[in-house]
Amino acid sequence: MRLLTVTHFYEAHGGGIERVAGNLCREFAAMGLETAWAASDQDAVPLNGVVAVPLRSFDPVERLTGLPMTIPGWRSIRELAREIARCDAVIIHDALYASSILAMLIARRARKRTVLVQHIAAIPFSSRLLRGVMRLAGALVTRPMLRAADAVVFISDTVRAELIGTSGWRDWRLAFNGVDRAIFHRTSTDVGEPGLPRRWPQDKTRVLFVGRYVDKKGLAVLRALAEYRQDLALLLVGTGPRQPGEWGLSNVHDLGPQTQTALADLYRSADLLLLPSVGEGFPLVIQEAMASGLPVICGQPADRGDPNAARWIKGVPIDLADPQGSALRCSQAIDSARLSTAERAEMADYAAATYDWHKMAETLIAAARGTDGQG
Repeated sequence: MRLLTVTHFYEAHGGGIERVAGNLCREFAAMGLETAWAASDQDAVPLNGVVAVPLRSFDPVERLTGLPMTIPGWRSIRELAREIARCDAVIIHDALYASSILAMLIARRARKRTVLVQHIAAIPFSSRLLRGVMRLAGALVTRPMLRAADAVVFISDTVRAELIGTSGWRDWRLAFNGVDRAIFHRTSTDVGEPGLPRRWPQDKTRVLFVGRYVDKKGLAVLRALAEYRQDLALLLVGTGPRQPGEWGLSNVHDLGPQTQTALADLYRSADLLLLPSVGEGFPLVIQEAMASGLPVICGQPADRGDPNAARWIKGVPIDLADPQGSALRCSQAIDSARLSTAERAEMADYAAATYDWHKMAETLIAAARGTDGQG
């Protein structure tokens, strides 16, 4: 069986969807499947047994909206069509991207089975115009894509509930992102990566953020929080069009992109993970933090992405149009977010047993083959 994965970027871009796709592609290859991955050529291509199909693209709107929207050129569209013709099934990550829409249209015309993996629902942008555009896109793109796919897989129960509700108008599967348990666990190790602080601030609560530096991730909320709470040390891991290092705040540390090993050390060294983002499903960084025994505060409704894990995750209402108010709510959550040693261990054990790349890959393969497992 030959599987083609389609995303907007490759894993090197640093986003959560791309990281999920990368882990799954490696799992497919390890399971002996022919594995190809088509994405924009803006970043380094994957290795390790995965056939890369880089698509020459341009991205005119990410800096303005925080939402990447790579648009392939004509030659890339033809290359995508040739690759779809070679595969048995196409796994498309998220509905709204231009490459996803093209892949769905080409695959349906070629009568190839399609699996849509939906990571997010609507994004409540601070701009009224962008919120209106998202509502229109949901009606004109997301719902038709959900109907067009042969199988739909949600990575979060909240995304499923928002997009299809309880009416049961189509079949679906739920598959949580996996965690590399060899890397993300509670055992402490020394932080030895260049550029990481070898000594954490002893007089500050150490708050970790991991994600793309874009508006929807709550960068304005983090800035307001850092200004309001000088007793916090905010450690930011990621890349993107926004530059936290330019805020001029001594308690904000922009660590940039990190290796998986260094990131795991950060999870184990911090006091909590804060992800004040909107429009999320159940981000991979939450599951990695849980597996590392790190308390999590995140924007609602991502805290309910896995109903069985909600007791360990504190959700905060985030309004991007009101970063100061959102920062105050995050501040209150930080002061009340406490997990005992036993609760941290229970959370880490649950994450290790539940969030597994092999299980997720098996779910997608079953969806690609049209076998049992639908909700």
